[in-house]
Amino acid sequence: MGLTEKEIQILEMIKNNPYLSQQDMAKQLNISRPTLANIISGLMKKGEIIGRAYILPEKGTVVVVGGANVDRKFHIVEEVQYGTSNPSTISISVGGVARNIAENLGRLGHTAKLITLMGKDQDAAFIEETSSAFVDFELVEKLEEEKTGSYSAILNNKGDLVLGLANMAIYDSLLPPIIKKHEVTLLNSKCIIVDLNCPKETVEYLRDIAISKNIDFTIVPVSSAKMKNMPEDLNGVTYFICNLDEAETYLNKRIEQSGEYEKAIEELLKKGAENVVLTIGDKGVYIGDSSGIKHLEAIKANEVNDVTGAGDAFVGATMHGILVGETFEEAVQLGLYNASKTIESDYTVRQDLTVDELNNWRNL
Repeated sequence: MGLTEKEIQILEMIKNNPYLSQQDMAKQLNISRPTLANIISGLMKKGEIIGRAYILPEKGTVVVVGGANVDRKFHIVEEVQYGTSNPSTISISVGGVARNIAENLGRLGHTAKLITLMGKDQDAAFIEETSSAFVDFELVEKLEEEKTGSYSAILNNKGDLVLGLANMAIYDSLLPPIIKKHEVTLLNSKCIIVDLNCPKETVEYLRDIAISKNIDFTIVPVSSAKMKNMPEDLNGVTYFICNLDEAETYLNKRIEQSGEYEKAIEELLKKGAENVVLTIGDKGVYIGDSSGIKHLEAIKANEVNDVTGAGDAFVGATMHGILVGETFEEAVQLGLYNASKTIESDYTVRQDLTVDELNNWRNL
């Protein structure tokens, strides 16, 4: 619901002087004080004013909801041998789909607020210490009896994933009552991005908030196993970004060749999504919206160092492009470029990511 002319006048007065009394405002507007109080109460219910002293909410932020983990990567030195010990090296870094996307956005100049759950443990402290320069942790809640999420990846000597082990039980508690505490921030955000570490009811609750204020809403599946947390339909979903396995699970069908990719996009659009991105690994991506469906080639990495985080880098840069006004296709090209450069990097979120560097895709 839009604001009335009188509501807009009141907000302008508060912006100029947050401590102006109701009596003074009523006098300047030539209305009674009870009438003013009713209007201000309505503005508070709409999330346009927070509490006393008429604190105005931050607008234009990106809220990312989902996982924030510690990643432990075991790099096997030689060929993988099953059923026995493999010589390996280990690296420890911060991860989690939502956190990774938030850091990519933060490095690209956006205010990215993370909503997640963590334990009161060393892993939580490590995540905050490592990420706080790019991610706002103000909305994160810590639980006494739970362990911070963790992900252990076993990579072969080519950098490809052999096995992933996820300890994500804490996110079962990331339910609507937790999210509701931050409803004003969500209502004033520019975009809400949710990963499917969140329970289904949380995803649906966030979608309802986005619909109520016409906010861009993006769903990012974590894996095919997490597709159980998807809503039944995609109404209200502005961007649905998934890979082939995830699309197959959601649509309950095999998708094996080019013509079937387009049909899968059509089905996802019919389910209500405004824009769909289907990633096909080294075959690139298919994108679809009301104007049609298009295939974009992958951008080949010069060398494969580590594939972990490439998908989140793709989402982060794609959403950056959308937020700064690029076309849908151009935004996805930014995502493809960022994914390829992340694969070349030793880091889950590459350290050299900037807006200027990202725009190098135009020179390819």
